[in-house]
Amino acid sequence: MRAVQVAAAGGEFELVEREVLEPGSGEAQVRVHACGICHSDAIARFGGFPGMQHPLVPGHEIAGEIAALGEGVKGWRVGQRVGVGWFGGSCGYCEWCRSGHMIHFENTVIPGITADGGYADYVTVRASALAAIPDDLPAIEAAPLMCAGVTTFNALRHAGVRAGDRVAVLGIGGLGHLGVQFSVRMGLETVAIARGADKGPLAERLGAHHYVDSTAEDPSEALLRLGGADVILSTVTSSDAMVATFGGLRPRGRLIVLGAAMEPLNIPAAALIGKAQSIVGHPSGTSRDSEDTLAFSALTGVQPMIETVPLESAAEAFDKMMSGGARFRMVLTT
Repeated sequence: MRAVQVAAAGGEFELVEREVLEPGSGEAQVRVHACGICHSDAIARFGGFPGMQHPLVPGHEIAGEIAALGEGVKGWRVGQRVGVGWFGGSCGYCEWCRSGHMIHFENTVIPGITADGGYADYVTVRASALAAIPDDLPAIEAAPLMCAGVTTFNALRHAGVRAGDRVAVLGIGGLGHLGVQFSVRMGLETVAIARGADKGPLAERLGAHHYVDSTAEDPSEALLRLGGADVILSTVTSSDAMVATFGGLRPRGRLIVLGAAMEPLNIPAAALIGKAQSIVGHPSGTSRDSEDTLAFSALTGVQPMIETVPLESAAEAFDKMMSGGARFRMVLTT
């Protein structure tokens, strides 16, 4: 099979021929039809994650069909359309799996990070990593929903908001443009916040009820004029941008951090007390959460904005994504 691998941390992407790995007990072999390119694929390229080994095939936004099943796999069939995301399947025996919080499981397998991923014609994964794809959802649209989609959808549905509450989505890029769509279709009054007046028409097309240009006005003040936000869903990687919106929360409001910023959040602890506000992070979700994301997207018409390229152009597509030239998700097709 064809695969795009990184031979060593910091190395280049290279197209190689590899043997197709047959599924072992409890595993599934997936014929990849599409694989989204995520900013987290930079970890596969440059290294630094515990348990990584190179050569490594990146990719954790996988959509395809089951090509073969290993011994003991129940509930799935060859030919069934499936997706695989950041969640590479549960171990089933650690404390977190046994308590029902499988996304936190200790024996972590992450496709494209700690195991070979979807920049290939085939990938072999734990069967517990599989999510069924609805028949009317194309593979090229399903792929980005396996990470960017489930991350925003799952955060919103566990945010404690109800229909009619006000949600601000900070950033309308790869994650945010999906977050806006999910928020609107969940019946939430949706405020899109981004830099520049040119993003306003995009926010309107995505369905946002309000747009705030953070370069033209203070986003916290803008939110307070609307009555404040019950939730701010932060999809950006700028801690300063998060801090600039925090003051726009309503009492008991929550800032939910999805963008992986490495700088500290400069918010005084005392600011959390008076209005009982909170700052929380949210991981992507399990395979079942991904399945719910796919089903909700097909039902309500949520669509990622994508650009497709063939597998052999993975290096160019990755560079375009990292440079900010992609609008909004790059998807490899096989």
